[in-house]
Amino acid sequence: MTPAELHPALRQSLFVAGTDTGVGKTWVATRLIAALAAAGHRVAAMKPVAAGAEMTSHGLRNDDALELMGAANVRLPYELVNPVCLARATAPHLAAEETGTRIDPDMIAAAFAQIRQRSELVIVEGAGGWLAPIGPAAADGETGPTMEDVARRLGLPVLLVVGIRLGAISHALLTAAAIRRAGLPLAGWVANPVDPGFADTALYVDSLRRRMPCALLWTAPQVILPGQ
Repeated sequence: MTPAELHPALRQSLFVAGTDTGVGKTWVATRLIAALAAAGHRVAAMKPVAAGAEMTSHGLRNDDALELMGAANVRLPYELVNPVCLARATAPHLAAEETGTRIDPDMIAAAFAQIRQRSELVIVEGAGGWLAPIGPAAADGETGPTMEDVARRLGLPVLLVVGIRLGAISHALLTAAAIRRAGLPLAGWVANPVDPGFADTALYVDSLRRRMPCALLWTAPQVILPGQ
């Protein structure tokens, strides 16, 4: 993504969500941050919850959070960018249960407020899919928080990354409907071809373009695999 490719709807603080894990949220968010910085904006990054980290001399560090930080031109402490960093690479609620970590959307919102004060734009990347649990259930049977709870607490427009592969159409439409039910504006969506062997990528993108309740803001120019 270059500054010239920045749709006007991308020139704002955004919550980057995905239709699933491994659809390229970090890849898209990193390139969006870099393009906004190159266009002259003061951009900060945030990865509120991350599962899968290595212990360093400075504490646990997650690769996705570090990648986002590297693209941003507003320098912030790691603990502010990634306030919840869990060691095991699994569903966040499972990693949180194993360590007894309590994940509070209000605490995440407080960190976000600090970041917003120091920057012009903030690009926030979620974890997993839209309704992915991020914390253990309560002892009284109440379900724990989800990524939707975090997004609602932050109140940002949502950019939806759609991994174009078999099943993507239903996943994208269901996720878009859930975002709108949550009362959040859907800024648009990004098409990211994640399956190099999928023959119907162009047909899927066209089908979604005609069915999604928001605009297609960018299409990744090549097959982007998770982690690239």
